[in-house]
Amino acid sequence: MATSSPRGAFMQGVRDALPFTLVVSPFALLFGVVATEAGLNVLEALSFSVVVIAGASQFAALQLLTENAPTAIVLASALAVNLRMAMYSASLTPHLGEAPLWQRALVAYFLVDQTYALGAVKYERDRMSLSEKLAYFWGTVAPICPLWYIMTVVGALVGTAIPAGVPLDFAVPITFLALIAPMLRTLAHVVAAGVSVALALGLAFLPYNLGLILAALAAMTAGAQTEVWVERQKARAQ
Repeated sequence: MATSSPRGAFMQGVRDALPFTLVVSPFALLFGVVATEAGLNVLEALSFSVVVIAGASQFAALQLLTENAPTAIVLASALAVNLRMAMYSASLTPHLGEAPLWQRALVAYFLVDQTYALGAVKYERDRMSLSEKLAYFWGTVAPICPLWYIMTVVGALVGTAIPAGVPLDFAVPITFLALIAPMLRTLAHVVAAGVSVALALGLAFLPYNLGLILAALAAMTAGAQTEVWVERQKARAQ
């Protein structure tokens, strides 16, 4: 159902994002714990979350830093994990590209998996003005991103006081399954996901997460080529 005002769009965004807090909280808490175990203090852990604001990338970078990996490898791995953000940005440009530069810069900063997934579905489904689209986006940000900072600090403060048997790491796979599964709407999406999973597992033996970098590049290539093939088949059918 389309929203009737920016305020209504904002509140709808808040409501749609609330379920994700159930996985964002333990995800961020876990990062705070892991960060302190790796030697970071509370301020450093919080700064990590504020500057990067990308959970999977943060975990990958932190793991490599604890293994004394070369800085270039750490940066390359973090970028590889976050390459999907470039595709997210391209996907939302037709909807938010006419916003002022300062607003687009803020959207780019707060563009995380959850805010993108909610926005992409909403914008395709409902007819909304630019102001309503922006309001909806900020509504999805409100429950998620501040909570990421807060729970990072909580995790860093608690640190090793959390018993080792508490399975906080369940939030990582659940978050990505909840995000990815509804978005596998085309053959290109399915091919890209399949290639990334197969290669990430098959190349897991490579050091410094190099397998993940190769899997990401191969998955994007496979998805793009599949999209080209599908378009050619459609053109021939016409």
